[in-house]
Amino acid sequence: MSCNGNMIEISGLSKCFFVYKNPIDRLKQFILPKLFKMIGKDKIYYDEFWAVNDVSLKIKKGETVAIIGRNGSGKSTLLQMICGTLQPTSGSISVNGKVAALLELGSGFNPEFTGRENVYLSGSVYGLSNEEIDAKFDDIQKFADIGDFIEQPVKTYSSGMYVRLAFAVIAHVDADILVIDEALAVGDAVFTQKCMRYIRNFQKTGTLLFVSHDLASVQNLCEKALWLNKGNTVEYGYSKDVAESYLQYTIEQVYGDEVKVESISKDKKIAETSTYEAEDSFYDYNAVYEISDNLNESNGWSTGKAEITDIRFSNLTSDEDVFKGGEKVKLTLTAKAHIDLDAPILGFLLKDKLGQFLFGENSLPLTDESQRSYKKGDSFSCSFVFTLPMLPNGEYSIMCSVANGILENNIQHHHLHDALIINVFDSKVRWGLVGVKFDDISMTKV
Repeated sequence: MSCNGNMIEISGLSKCFFVYKNPIDRLKQFILPKLFKMIGKDKIYYDEFWAVNDVSLKIKKGETVAIIGRNGSGKSTLLQMICGTLQPTSGSISVNGKVAALLELGSGFNPEFTGRENVYLSGSVYGLSNEEIDAKFDDIQKFADIGDFIEQPVKTYSSGMYVRLAFAVIAHVDADILVIDEALAVGDAVFTQKCMRYIRNFQKTGTLLFVSHDLASVQNLCEKALWLNKGNTVEYGYSKDVAESYLQYTIEQVYGDEVKVESISKDKKIAETSTYEAEDSFYDYNAVYEISDNLNESNGWSTGKAEITDIRFSNLTSDEDVFKGGEKVKLTLTAKAHIDLDAPILGFLLKDKLGQFLFGENSLPLTDESQRSYKKGDSFSCSFVFTLPMLPNGEYSIMCSVANGILENNIQHHHLHDALIINVFDSKVRWGLVGVKFDDISMTKV
């Protein structure tokens, strides 16, 4: 059992697999090393592959932790050891509570059994009696929503149906720790929304381990993140920081030796802010906006071949820079070329504090119409005119970048995560990620 309020404690955890070049080498390894030992010699017929190497981690009750990394980095192996389906080669794991896991597609169910039979099989693995499963079965069937297929062998299911039933089971076993390994990626939109509602509710009391390649989901769902690479811990910390580091790493891997990417990491400082209070409007959707120029303090990466030098946000509806949502605004990005750019791209994305991208645009539509190019030393800018949505209370940031190339193949030469900060106060927007101005609301008897 774990201690100090930790649901999961991992210390120096490692897992080694033996890789044999030929099937006969397995038999040789079983018999011959014993004979060689009798004459004082050592002989092995395998190569060692360390899927997880000296990983340590502590997860407290109620925490949500993401595990990220490229395919083959050891994420699934680590989860399987936490769930107890794999034994570690060395190190220790302590888990305090019942674990329910949705691992890789195909695990946990017998393909020859029907959906109903697999519900009872899986439930028994989680420690439920037949009587308890009987009491929960109707809810599980309703959650899965696969109709008469519940009576068909699982081998006839689509991947989406399989996940529906598997998630329905783990949602009804009253687990303390929920482990999800990228399985939701195959679900349809309606079922994914149902799962996300369940996960949000589970997070109030339970502990969640979440594996995903979707960095927006990682930042949205998880407080912390563990980044694994070739079985080793690269970074563990707040999900936003780890996701940004991992994003830079993936860019470096995509570019290879063609471009060298250097990290831009600066201490966060309080930027100069301008405060704007909206004028009265229908149904009092007023808000107070704080706009902070954070260009010089923004973190990101750069190749040194082009840089963003300025970002400006202005109001086209009013002579005063007063923002309340619903007015026409202009965002202008300015960059400088340090090499010749034959297909430059400037773009931005506005995201909330959870890292969810709300909207954005880039200059590719202009490039499609007419090819533009700039020489070394040239400065150039791109302006985006749009209607500013009304935003709920919270902190937002604008991520911007300058690149060169086309949509399918480009190199980002300067990428800044939080070039502009927007804080929204006293907003009356209550629902959704953005607000819509309503001209009238009426109720009548019909």
